[in-house]
Order: sequence, then C-alpha cells, then structure tokens
Amino acid sequence: MRSLKTKNSLLLLCLPMLFLRAQGEFKSVAGYSPNIGSMVYMLEDLKERITEQVNDLDQAQTDFQYDADANSIGALIMHLVSTESYYQVATLEGREWTAEEMESLGIAGELNSKVNKMLKGKPIGHYLDLWDEVRAKTLAGLKTKDDEWFASNIEEGLNYRYIWYHVMEHSANHMGQIGTIKNRLPK
Repeated sequence: MRSLKTKNSLLLLCLPMLFLRAQGEFKSVAGYSPNIGSMVYMLEDLKERITEQVNDLDQAQTDFQYDADANSIGALIMHLVSTESYYQVATLEGREWTAEEMESLGIAGELNSKVNKMLKGKPIGHYLDLWDEVRAKTLAGLKTKDDEWFASNIEEGLNYRYIWYHVMEHSANHMGQIGTIKNRLPK
C-alpha cells in the first residue's frame, strides 16, 4: 500500500512537468560531444524559459525596481549576457575582453545601484538580442571542443565543465529572481 502511495505521489509531482514542457527527459544536443551537448541542453533550456518569462515586458516592466536596492529585469538579463560573454571569451577563446567588449558587455558584470541606473530605457528585446548574439558565439565555440577539453583543468581544482556549470546555475538563480520581480510588478 505504501509503495502505491509513493508511486502516486511521484506521479502527481511529475505530471505538471510532463504536460507543460515534457521536461522529464534530459538530452545531449546533437553536434556536440556528449557531455558538452548535455550542458548545451541545460543552457538552452534555461535561456528559453527565461526568454518566455520576459519577452512580452513593456519598458516600465523591464526597468521596474521594487525598491532602491533591487535589480530590474533588464539589468538581470544584461548581467546574464555579461557573465556568459566573460566566460565564453575566457574559456573558448583564451583571452580577456577587449576594451570595446568591456564597455558594451561588461557593464553588468556586477549588479549594483550604479549599474541599475545605467541600464534604463532599453526595451527587453535589446537585452534578449544581445543574449542571442552571445549565445550564438558560445554554441559555435563549444562545437569546436570535446569532452576531454571539457574535463580538463584550467587550474588546479577548476575545470571547464565547472565553469560552464557555473554559467548555467547562474541563469537558474537569476531566473528565480526574475520571477520574484515579475510577481511584484505593479498591476
């Protein structure tokens, strides 16, 4: 009897995922080595879910801050763009940002009141378009790498897989923050 209750409970927990997006299956994206393909799947899934959450925001919603210390959704998306670009350039191209990249993409490397003030007045599409550009470069760069590279160390105790895991979990973290801000948008 207990086993049946456990199975029914598990089914009830998973049922919404199956109907909403069939997220019960984890895949490796074709065209990449298996482990990199799995990371690409996670990165793309999170980006798609965040984009769906924000793509219909108007200007006031994109710039909204529920208090003086809060981040706007526009600033958070730009922060995700900045973070991915930084790690993409460092790990896939083996270099630092150029001065131009620092000025255009590095602006939201840190989130603070100064950055939030600077990142106002741009439509959500601006930030999503930048993310699309950065992601295209990330995907192209990851296609040139293999699982041996992915598992190799950048330095003692730090490998490329962990760096890209960090980019992925960073997106997941800020997806939750974006959801909280959306819940506090003025009606």
